[in-house]
Amino acid sequence: MNNQKPLLVVASGNAAKLREIAEILTDYTVISMKQAGFTGDPEETGETFLENALIKAKTVATALNLPALADDSGLCVDALDGAPGVYSARFAGGHGDDEANNDKVLDLLKSVPEAERGAKFCSAVVLCYPNGTYISGYGETHGRILFEREGTQGFGYDPLFFNVDLQKSFGIATAQEKNGVSHRYRALMDLKGKL
Repeated sequence: MNNQKPLLVVASGNAAKLREIAEILTDYTVISMKQAGFTGDPEETGETFLENALIKAKTVATALNLPALADDSGLCVDALDGAPGVYSARFAGGHGDDEANNDKVLDLLKSVPEAERGAKFCSAVVLCYPNGTYISGYGETHGRILFEREGTQGFGYDPLFFNVDLQKSFGIATAQEKNGVSHRYRALMDLKGKL
């Protein structure tokens, strides 16, 4: 009897994102695209989270001839007309500079009162097969932007995001707490329901 979990290649180099996906999709052995032999960097030219997730998943699935999962997610702030949105990872210029991105959001919202600091995290996930067919899922989690960082857990904008479900910042939430209500969890559950 074979008890091995099926392999799932994730089209990402973000270690924190990979860990989160592995903690949520416990039925799979989750590996990064680099571990699977893909060393490129798919260019995210889409205008939506779904378009970017599809670009990444399709590029990796085609190159490796294996099914590949990709997530594109970000923070959408009401007072910033939905920004940073698809530009969340590179909002302050450099890709993945969490500190600079957080500083920019805080700076842009410094005169915005608490009642107008609504925000949501959005996630689109795509599982793409080598033949180009794909399944997608979508999830959101709602909250507001704090006036200063709170906690050091998670990554990205987590220390600025006060989640309404948990009634605390993602920056002080445990991984288990966050993974139970996060946008990525909800998107992956949406996808799983379609598999």
